[in-house]
Amino acid sequence: MSDGILIGGSAAGKVYLNPRYANRHGLVAGATGTGKTVTLQCLAEGFSDLGVPVFLADVKGDISGMCQAGKPHPKVDERVSSIGIADYHQRAYPVAFWDLFAKQGTPVRATISEMGPQLLSRLLDLNETQEGVMTLVFEFADREGMLLVDLTDLRSTLQYLADNRKAMGANYSVPVASVNAILRRLLVLEREGANSFFGEPALQLSDFMQTTRDGRGVINLLAADQLINSPRAYSTFLLWLLSELFENLPELGDPEQPVLVFFFDEAHLLFRDAPKALLEKIEQVVRLIRSKGVGVYFVTQSPADIPDSVLAQLGNRVQHALRAYTPAERKAVRVAAQSFRENPGVDTATVISELGVGEALVSTLQDKGIPMPVERVLIRPPQSRMGKATAEERQAVLDRDPNLKRYGEAVDPRSAHEILSERTAAALARQKEADLEKRAGRSSSRGGSGRQSASEAFFKSMARAAGSSLGRQLFRGLLGSLLK
Repeated sequence: MSDGILIGGSAAGKVYLNPRYANRHGLVAGATGTGKTVTLQCLAEGFSDLGVPVFLADVKGDISGMCQAGKPHPKVDERVSSIGIADYHQRAYPVAFWDLFAKQGTPVRATISEMGPQLLSRLLDLNETQEGVMTLVFEFADREGMLLVDLTDLRSTLQYLADNRKAMGANYSVPVASVNAILRRLLVLEREGANSFFGEPALQLSDFMQTTRDGRGVINLLAADQLINSPRAYSTFLLWLLSELFENLPELGDPEQPVLVFFFDEAHLLFRDAPKALLEKIEQVVRLIRSKGVGVYFVTQSPADIPDSVLAQLGNRVQHALRAYTPAERKAVRVAAQSFRENPGVDTATVISELGVGEALVSTLQDKGIPMPVERVLIRPPQSRMGKATAEERQAVLDRDPNLKRYGEAVDPRSAHEILSERTAAALARQKEADLEKRAGRSSSRGGSGRQSASEAFFKSMARAAGSSLGRQLFRGLLGSLLK
């Protein structure tokens, strides 16, 4: 496919996406039901055929059918003929299913340490003071050489700092009220299913960047139909993944084609209510990650959903129909029309509202990175099946996926929770020994007594509770009072 990735056909001929400039990012926009999903599917197939791995969040569950060959249909034949595709043949594509909740795909995990205080604060919607407490937790863990793997580690460390705030000194003195507020938010996060995401073994980015024996790139589909119900968790996870790619991949400059293409569906969720500092971080990552060979494609209903500073960096654009019934919608149409390089033969502002399902206005980067004049394009039909995969088809893909063997079973390593629990138990043992010595001294002075002291009875009770979650919480509270 020397011309690149075929998008579709226009009055001027076929329209392609040039792989040389695919890492200059892109935008796929359009109202619900106008054909964005089919466009995503076609782009993913095109990158896969070039040997480029793809990451794509399956928000509605209707892209999973890519693991199966498409079925013949008269409308498909008609469109193939209209565009003039000579080598069209229906086939399945290499797909890997992933799922943060470990229900519809291979589990995706990250550690608390990898997520970092800034993204966790966004995930928990913390205020400035609470974000400062979160930063102190990470600094303390780093100083002590403790891993923060899961939510239990984070909760234990927060509670430890709160219980021992006086003994820890001014550098680690945390407001108890802020700690309690964070702990309450962690409980909400757990109820949304975050327990399955934080843990080990953590995802290795190389497992998102695989090719098959025949040279096609694997299309990684993240099951997001449940995740999208927690929009802050959805956007935070994808931003984390993007940041990890940026931080870990080597500099490549401008490769002949991307090493990975990342589709960010429902992109408006990333920018909604985002603080200025986070928006600046996103802009920086998008601007610089192209030199790592990663192309980022935002998928949303309107270009107006994307901040101008980010929108200006999206060189490849596919605009499906927009409706213009209200003043706000008419403004969005004007914004979309103005984002294209003008074509005298296309009245962009008018055509955007007239496009049919499966049609789009397209402008891609051509030689020297110059955008082509906008064209009205009929999007090509996918070669894989449109729609959902059945549970049996999905399971068949998972059964032969080596990633499931690697990540299927969670591992609980020795981390912050275990270390702090051991410290608490050791402090209690020392206190018990001191209490027994005092008791022995008092008994000797009184000539001995067979009665058990109140403090000894208390510590025996505490020892029996040591193995339980409640016991560990009591230990943490008691240690705080002992060290005051």
